[in-house]
Amino acid sequence: MNDTSSASASLRIPTFEDVQAARQRISGAAHRTPVLTSRTADGMAAASLFFKAENLQRAGAFKFRGAYNAIAALDESSRRNGVVAFSSGNHAQALAYAAKLQGVPATIVMPTDAPEIKIAATKAYGAEIHFYDRYTEDREEISRRLAAERGAVLVPPFDHPDVIAGQGTAALELIEEVGELDLLVVPLGGGGLLAGSALSARALSPACRIIGVEPEAGNDGQQSLKKGEIVRIPAPKSIADGAIVTHIGERNFAILKPTVDEIVTVTDPQLVETMRFFAERMKIIVEPTGCLAAAAILQGVLPCPGARAGILLSGGNVDLKTFNALLSAR
Repeated sequence: MNDTSSASASLRIPTFEDVQAARQRISGAAHRTPVLTSRTADGMAAASLFFKAENLQRAGAFKFRGAYNAIAALDESSRRNGVVAFSSGNHAQALAYAAKLQGVPATIVMPTDAPEIKIAATKAYGAEIHFYDRYTEDREEISRRLAAERGAVLVPPFDHPDVIAGQGTAALELIEEVGELDLLVVPLGGGGLLAGSALSARALSPACRIIGVEPEAGNDGQQSLKKGEIVRIPAPKSIADGAIVTHIGERNFAILKPTVDEIVTVTDPQLVETMRFFAERMKIIVEPTGCLAAAAILQGVLPCPGARAGILLSGGNVDLKTFNALLSAR
């Protein structure tokens, strides 16, 4: 179903009230991550930049917020047979960890080429992993089949109301801490973080511009916003593995279509340079996908002179071997 008005009518679309409810559910479980600043970054952008460091979140990414909220919202009978999810890594780790903390069995459908660090962490959190080939198999069909066979609840990585609401708590915390913004810049893959962030921003900083950023190789979101309906593309190839999706979720698009001002793209080399900046100047590790929003600002794709800009750093799950290889290549 590509028509968002039909989607809105048939699907439960979360609201800012759901984000506030999620905040209560995840309180004490999810970290209230710090907001970082850098004079050097401000100088590069000629703006005041506020980086919400979700790379320091539990399980290494913002995904923990939505995963924990989705499981916490289940009733006892739904928990018994566990949860199933599909993910290239960050949602996998987050759901596995959130399930472990709440005593719920978890099965994760992961691509065979997922980063080793993410596979290892997902296993360490106690989840069962079912592998698939992202270029020849349909992860959603596999996940639906597994969930049906086991009587489990399917918790997708982005197109789920409780997941979207949980992800929105990151922007909620950011705006509460730094005040109203002129600009909020958010990584975009399937749209859970962008949709949740838009709910919070429109409620707490209604005048700010909301910008999504995705890899240049996978600009389905940019195409979708321009066309006014969900555009599906072949699985893209990018170092931003957390944003390798073929389309935005229906609930997500129903939120971002009327609220997001623009979607821009960045290249893999721009992501590497942004990773280098964070490592050298701010002494933090941010994975390629986590750098999407920051790269748009720091690499000049999205000029914002004089603006107060909030930037979501969505995750830090990159193994050191890959991290060193990316930064060493010139």
